[in-house]
Amino acid sequence: MTEKPIIAGVGSTRFGNHLETSLGDLASEAIEAALSDAGLEANDLDCAFASNSVAGVITGQEAVRGQVSFKKLPLGGIPVFNVENACASGSTAVHLATNYLRGGAADVALVVGYEKMVHEDKSVSFHALETCSDIQEMAEIKAGLGPVAAKRSVFMDLYAQKVQKYLDSTGATQRHLAQIAAKNSANGTRNPLAQFQKANDTEAVLESREIVAPLTLLMCSGLSDGAAALILLSQKFAKSRKISGPVIAGSAIASESFETDGSQMRRVSEAAYAEAGITPQDIDLAEVHDATSPGELFAYEDLGLAGEGEGWKLVEDGTVFTGGRCPVNPSGGLLSRGHPIGATGVAQVCEIAQHLRGIAGERQVEGAQIGIAHCLGGQASFGTTSGAAAMAATVVTA
Repeated sequence: MTEKPIIAGVGSTRFGNHLETSLGDLASEAIEAALSDAGLEANDLDCAFASNSVAGVITGQEAVRGQVSFKKLPLGGIPVFNVENACASGSTAVHLATNYLRGGAADVALVVGYEKMVHEDKSVSFHALETCSDIQEMAEIKAGLGPVAAKRSVFMDLYAQKVQKYLDSTGATQRHLAQIAAKNSANGTRNPLAQFQKANDTEAVLESREIVAPLTLLMCSGLSDGAAALILLSQKFAKSRKISGPVIAGSAIASESFETDGSQMRRVSEAAYAEAGITPQDIDLAEVHDATSPGELFAYEDLGLAGEGEGWKLVEDGTVFTGGRCPVNPSGGLLSRGHPIGATGVAQVCEIAQHLRGIAGERQVEGAQIGIAHCLGGQASFGTTSGAAAMAATVVTA
């Protein structure tokens, strides 16, 4: 059986506006918290996987982002692997570190995701997000939209078209989208590290400023800075130090396929389930990529929690709410916890690990034994068809 790396420690900054804090300081805070949680020292680390997506655009730092950000830490001469894969960068770093340990190349791996998205000029932040797609195609789309394109992420326009098509062809309504956003805002109030701490009810979400119909402001994640870190151990090392914890039981990554029908993300999650030896019915909680609230709705179906076109039914019957059969985004998700894109995938796994350890505080999913993290990144296109450039599923078991 393939070795399952142990999650020995987790750490995170609060997500939010850290305009005056450096990338290195954010990363250091999360790393030190994760090491302390694991009861290990920096000199125990064999390797580091540094997830960051847009520092080159926001700060100008390219090429050796991890080495630069970690220079204040006593990490010795360990190899640092810089990972960049749009919003799925953190999930990709977890996947690579997991397989590095499984292959026997190391016993102790650091995974840290960190990002600064907030900039005094919002157009810089929006441009950073646009680089997660084909910039030539994005320029053409922006030209067609005119001056409005400078006031928001162009991804919102593209996404709104997909959402409206879904609403037109299923029983889902804009109210379901608002209920998801309201749920996640309530969850965020129970997460002390979440960026947004105000609970908004369904009506407040519906009445918030329209971004692009049917999306309103409170259905969309904001700009965030922050960092999250994991310490992963081989089974051998964990046993030698008498350390236990949840394990990475399944991990799969792919890009959009333009040659096969159906959901590629569904195939990715099925691969992660197969590796973990479980089914969707075994999942106790999920952290999913709700860059917008309909993104969470789509995730219900991509993870096999609901049939195609039936994700909205999980909102109506309460399945995905606190106390439901499978709570989704108890952290508050991207909508409330925040979405510093290089950190998100790592933060999702941190959250699940806390629930499986029973240390998630007021938001604890009681009796949780199995969780899944779902993350999408960027946009790839082929002709008139487009989809996520990167998609990841990570199964964590107690």
